[in-house]
Amino acid sequence: MADLNAYLAQKRTALDVRRERIGRGEVGPVPLRAQATVEGRSGVRRIRVRGHAVITDSLPDFAGYDLGPGSPELQLGVLGSCLAHSFLIQAAAQGVPLEAIAVEVTATFDPRANEAGYEDVPVHPQDLAYTIRIASPASEAEIAALHARVDRACPILNLLRGAQDIRGRIERSAA
Repeated sequence: MADLNAYLAQKRTALDVRRERIGRGEVGPVPLRAQATVEGRSGVRRIRVRGHAVITDSLPDFAGYDLGPGSPELQLGVLGSCLAHSFLIQAAAQGVPLEAIAVEVTATFDPRANEAGYEDVPVHPQDLAYTIRIASPASEAEIAALHARVDRACPILNLLRGAQDIRGRIERSAA
């Protein structure tokens, strides 16, 4: 599809400009921020990032209304989005044409975790796997090279693979 390759040309230009800015010392660490609030009557969680909002909810068997994906499902979507974007970045950087790309991420989540008799069941999704479907005239070797670069460069993939120190605190506020 010509449209995706036109986008890859735009992406390549943006990558070149970014690399030039990095080389001149104009680009450094970028602080990231997300906020999640709970809506009273429904328990729906609203995630805000910059000017964007995403709603997360539970299924009815967990007192939800199914108004949005649950957090574990959303995490799979985040991983899929990051993998797709990382493929776009690497394809643009390497000049590999792509006609289409789609990512499917799967996992298993066990709601019995921490329940009596299931104390050893992990509370987080397990058996994460992804499948990337690519339409491209590129050779198998070029696609394999893209995959290797994505494997090293995808931020969320590597976040999930690596141990992280996460600090948490509670601040009391008025209702």
